[in-house]
Amino acid sequence: MTIRFYNRTEAGQQLAAHLTEFKNRKDVLVLALPRGGVPVAFEIAKKLNLPLDVCLVRKLGVPDRRELAMGAIASGGVRIINYDVVNWLHLSPSIIEEVAQQEEQELQRRDRAYRGNKPFPKICDQTIILVDDGIATGSTIKAAIAILKQQNPQKIIVAVPVAPPSVCRQLELEVAQVVCLEMPESLNSISLWYNDFSQTSDQEVCNLLALASGVSLAN
Repeated sequence: MTIRFYNRTEAGQQLAAHLTEFKNRKDVLVLALPRGGVPVAFEIAKKLNLPLDVCLVRKLGVPDRRELAMGAIASGGVRIINYDVVNWLHLSPSIIEEVAQQEEQELQRRDRAYRGNKPFPKICDQTIILVDDGIATGSTIKAAIAILKQQNPQKIIVAVPVAPPSVCRQLELEVAQVVCLEMPESLNSISLWYNDFSQTSDQEVCNLLALASGVSLAN
């Protein structure tokens, strides 16, 4: 390991320095994968003077090994399955379906919590900077890409602090550009690349989204 981010805020600031060509652009939108991607994306949006919103996707964690993704779901019925993990652990369709149903409920809860009655932003013909705090298997961000492509963006740029090179190569086939600061062959865990990888709360997500839109939340 050659770099360790202090926290998600610092990681976002470092990523912003690699995305300055998009500063003040009216046709660019920053979308974060909640919850951990929001503090990273907030710094990018702030530094580049761009609007910020969330792209709601839920990882399908393997039962008893929740950090290991066997797939992901997104709004609109999008479902991405990581068959390498499914076949390796001999996971049945019923297990996948049970987890997917649980995560669908959480997806809807977060949509109400983070967006309320606010509609999803205009994606068509926009350049989207899609941000997370790191990528392990790629299932979650692939689900996000799938849901965004349905809305015909001009192009999608994935921006993350850390991800394996194999996953970055896969993503480069699906999006216009991948900006990744560290690409270790052995990722092990995203948390190992941060000094502070404490969980991002729903309240923090709501506060950052409000700050990004210039609205002050009463605590």
